[in-house]
Amino acid sequence: MAQKRSSDSEETKNGATPVNGSARTMLRLGKDCAYDDELRRLQIELVKLQEWIRQKGLKLVAIFEGRDAAGKGGAIKRITESLNPRVCRVVALGTPTEREKTQWYFQRYVTHLPAAGEMVLFDRSWYNRAGVERVMGFCSESEYLEFLHGCPEFERMLVRSGLILLKYWFSVSDEEQERRFQDRMRDATKRWKLSPMDLESRRHWVEYSRAKDEMFAHTDIKQAPWYVVNADNKKCARLNVISHLLSQIPYEDLTPKPLKLPPLDAEKYLRPPIHEQNFVPEVYK
Repeated sequence: MAQKRSSDSEETKNGATPVNGSARTMLRLGKDCAYDDELRRLQIELVKLQEWIRQKGLKLVAIFEGRDAAGKGGAIKRITESLNPRVCRVVALGTPTEREKTQWYFQRYVTHLPAAGEMVLFDRSWYNRAGVERVMGFCSESEYLEFLHGCPEFERMLVRSGLILLKYWFSVSDEEQERRFQDRMRDATKRWKLSPMDLESRRHWVEYSRAKDEMFAHTDIKQAPWYVVNADNKKCARLNVISHLLSQIPYEDLTPKPLKLPPLDAEKYLRPPIHEQNFVPEVYK
C-alpha cells in the first residue's frame, strides 16, 4: 500500500492555508464519532466553498480512483448531496464508443472539464488507461506507454490554465474489499454495482497492484499530486476526503443572507376542479 504523501497535510500544496480554520483540521475519528453531525458541518462548509467557486469563477476538478468497492461513490454522493447540480457535476463515463476509440485519448474527458464557476467530480477518469485498460489488455503497450508519458504533461497544462486539480486514491484492504463484495452479493439494491468486469478483476489482484504502483511513479507530480485515502472505514474516509478537499482551496463565507418571504396573495387564484386532474394513487397514507 502506498504511503501517504508528506504534502497531504493541513497546508495546501502551494503553502497557502484555507480561510476557514475548522475546515482544514484533518479529522481523526473513532467508532464513537458523531458521524452525522460532523458530516452536516462539513456539508455546510461545502456549500460555502461552492458559492466561493461560483462567485470567483474558479474551476475545480476532483478525481476519485481506487479499487472496486473502495468507497469512491459513497464519498462523491456525500459531497454532492447538498450542492447545486448546476455548479457541481459528477462525471462517470462508460465504455468508449467506436468513434471515441479513434480520438485522442484525453479528448472525451476534456469535454467534461468545468467552465468558470464550476466543479466536476470524476468517478473514475482518464486513469482508466493506467488501470483496467492496462491490466485487462484493452489498450496496446504503446498506448499505455504514451499515456504514462503524456498524462503528466496533460495535467500540468490543466493546472497552468488555472484549473484546480485534486486526485484521490481510495485504498482498501483485501479483507474489507472482500467483505463489501459479499455484502453486495447479498443486497439486491447493491448487486448492480458488481459488473462482470469487477468479478474478473479479482483474478488480477497482483496485476492491478503493480499497475497502480507504476501509475503513481509516473503521475504523482508536484503540480497534481496523488492523495491516498484510507478507506477501510467508509464513514471516516468520507469525512477525511471532504475535510481535505476543503483545505485545498482558501475560501470565505459568501452564503447569501436569509431572505424575507413576501406574503402569498392567494385570494386572486381560483383552483380548477380537483376531479379534472389525475392524481397518483395514495398507496401509502
